[in-house]
Amino acid sequence: MVWSGEWVAERLGVELTGDRELPELLGLALRRNPKRAHLLVSNVLGKHVPQRPSVVWRSGRELGVRVRELIGDEAARRAVVLGYAETATGLGHSVADGLALAPYLHSTRRPIEGVARAGGFEESHSHATSHLLLPENPELLAGDGPLVLVDDEFSTGNTVLNTIRALHELHAREHYVIVALVDLRSPGDQGRLEEFAREIGARVDLVVAARGAVRLPDGVLEKGQALVAAHEAGGVPAPRSERGETVRVADLGWPEGIPDGGRHGFTPEHRERLDAALPGMAARLAPHLGTGRVLVLGNEELMYAPLRLATELEATGADVSYSTTTRSPVLAVDDPGYAIRSRLVFPAHDTPADGPGERYAYNVAGGGFDTVVVVLDSVGDTAELASPGGLLERVAEHAARVVVVVVPSYVPSYVPSCVPSCVPPHVTPYVASSVPPRARPRTPSYVSQERSSMSLPEPLRGPAFSSYAPDEVGWLLQDLSDVTLEAPTEEREEAIQSGGAHYAESLPVEYQPSAQYQELFHAALEASAGRIAHAVGVVTETVLAERSPRPVLVSLARAGTPVGVLMRRWALRRHGLELPHYAVSIVRGRGIDANALRWLAAHHDPADVVFVDGWTGKGAITRELAAAVEAAGFEGFDPEIAVLADPGSCVRTYGTREDFLIPSACLNSTVSGLISRTVLRSDLVGPDDFHGAKFYSELAGSDVSGRFLDAVEERFGEVADAVDAQVKEVQGVDRTPTWEGWAAVERISTEYGIHDVNLVKPGVGETTRVLLRRVPWKILARADVWEGRRAATRSRSVAGDGRGDLDHVRLLAEQRGVPVEVVDELPYSCVGLIHPKFTRGATGVDGKTVAAK
Repeated sequence: MVWSGEWVAERLGVELTGDRELPELLGLALRRNPKRAHLLVSNVLGKHVPQRPSVVWRSGRELGVRVRELIGDEAARRAVVLGYAETATGLGHSVADGLALAPYLHSTRRPIEGVARAGGFEESHSHATSHLLLPENPELLAGDGPLVLVDDEFSTGNTVLNTIRALHELHAREHYVIVALVDLRSPGDQGRLEEFAREIGARVDLVVAARGAVRLPDGVLEKGQALVAAHEAGGVPAPRSERGETVRVADLGWPEGIPDGGRHGFTPEHRERLDAALPGMAARLAPHLGTGRVLVLGNEELMYAPLRLATELEATGADVSYSTTTRSPVLAVDDPGYAIRSRLVFPAHDTPADGPGERYAYNVAGGGFDTVVVVLDSVGDTAELASPGGLLERVAEHAARVVVVVVPSYVPSYVPSCVPSCVPPHVTPYVASSVPPRARPRTPSYVSQERSSMSLPEPLRGPAFSSYAPDEVGWLLQDLSDVTLEAPTEEREEAIQSGGAHYAESLPVEYQPSAQYQELFHAALEASAGRIAHAVGVVTETVLAERSPRPVLVSLARAGTPVGVLMRRWALRRHGLELPHYAVSIVRGRGIDANALRWLAAHHDPADVVFVDGWTGKGAITRELAAAVEAAGFEGFDPEIAVLADPGSCVRTYGTREDFLIPSACLNSTVSGLISRTVLRSDLVGPDDFHGAKFYSELAGSDVSGRFLDAVEERFGEVADAVDAQVKEVQGVDRTPTWEGWAAVERISTEYGIHDVNLVKPGVGETTRVLLRRVPWKILARADVWEGRRAATRSRSVAGDGRGDLDHVRLLAEQRGVPVEVVDELPYSCVGLIHPKFTRGATGVDGKTVAAK
């Protein structure tokens, strides 16, 4: 295969040396630029050379992952990623995707009247030099976390070091990270980075994909200019015999309020909402593509939005490439040893601040593309775009079809005055104050200005909070890890039953399982992983089919959270869907965390939210959630819960209605990401706060959260066919809740003289909780389950017969001296009864339970 730098190397004597993969990453071309003759043309940047969008996105994202590994998650949360216009706007955004936890900003050459400049700098070798920094939030660059600066190449280092020096004078930081695809510094420039770091008194790191060097012979600038003059007239293949048709996508479905890129800042929450909307946008675009090869063509600084659209189309199996237009003039030579083989020239169409001028699209003509999707922002959707000789006409000369997609230009919400002065009159940019009330997403009418989601913090994520990976779940909670909240079980029970305290105002002391109990957990996991995988598959497929094709999973912390993670993994593995997943607090008698719902409504369509829990007992939380949503007036949320197991027949969306052992119920925090149950206490949780919880990082040595998830996920493949059959069967039956469990609880409460349904905890999971957290009185066990003779069903036939479902209950009951009463008629495998008349006198000196008085 011919290297795309051979032509220049042979004629100018330019040498490219370094890492073995360097020729795959770079080619060479000549530029019409009096400051620098040669141009290093990236094959993975998506600017001059059409490339698979997945390759382009992955090239940046993998660098971002490396940065996160370098600085750690805590620093990543305080970091800011800064990309350079125009070439590295998409690369920087992809790096931010890999970093995941930090906001992104790119420099721009498009001034916006009314937006204060947070900085600016010059790029010495660029064709257009002035860079502006225009963050919507003026404090974005004022933090003390690492600043990650992203450019396509690191050659002299002048541009990046000038940026750091200017920003350091305004807001000094301790750590800067420079990211580039290639490090091509000369030997003379190698030591400048260390000297610069000492000069400003900060740490400066460099993360690159490959290293090498470019040797330029004497007189290269003059030789290059002579070659440009000699070949200037070439580079444009003959047009098609018939100009291709041009069609417009009327409504792409771009999410309201999501920036079109990083010009004014792009947060991790923006990314989550965009990710959720991408499949729908690709679905609207797909019917316009026809068959054959497709090129998604971005527009100058607008690189990330078209890149993500292209990756989504590629994921559907379409033959898609991606590149972008540019203002950089490059010589085109139709030779396989030259990086730029064709050039389309057209006038600027976005009313640039520096006046009219030529713009270019490289390697589009002659590229063999049947359809070209031109993606631009609304500022660029002008008469010049479709004028004779304009971009659309030039592209249509070389493709059978041109599809025009317009992404709304984002303007910061505090700049309503810029509409007439900074954008063309035909454009309707995104200005938050001008969005009609029905379309203003995500802040519902019941949210006051003082209590809007903007005042709420971002979700907590692992590993800083929980042992789950950061993309597995975001916790809409506040961290109370430094607060002592644990109280002895007996003290808590007496306070709760006397009315002196609510159960959510304190925490039980975390149960530390014995070696025997841990062995039971692992045995139970081995035996039931297939059944759980089957139930996860059924409930996830049901949600996707009936609730939303792109649901936002919201698990009820903490029992629902492992289930939410598993559902997310099923959707990713089976369908390639990366579903957003959050955990929220709901407290019996107090309702769901209203601030968490406000945050969700501000960041997602409430209609897409699906609440997730582990199992139903008597259905108290199901009723609590429905009542809380209705009472608070939260519009759009569906309060129906999706659960793994619904033995009480309390919901319509479930994985099974069997009452079987879910091993995550066997333990507390050590199988739930090391997170406590949630806390709601007025001196700790204010009216504008999320409910609280603790992260027991000190229990990391006993943590089996990941082991539980991985063991279940390993069985996904073998249960897939059974899941498909079960889903079809489930969808064909009446699943109306019968509340059979609630009726049984009321009967048991009366028969045993308890007269308080809150002290009757039905099901394996709830019984386990009684034995671990409360003062148990007795256990009711269904005879066939206790004796290991439960009848087979479809999900048990997948893996395990359920005979060990109550082994851990048997062990815990023995350890705490709790009597077990075997009964014939129960809709559950077992029921735990909390001591109905508890005082500390009801517990013996050994801590074991005694009979009710």
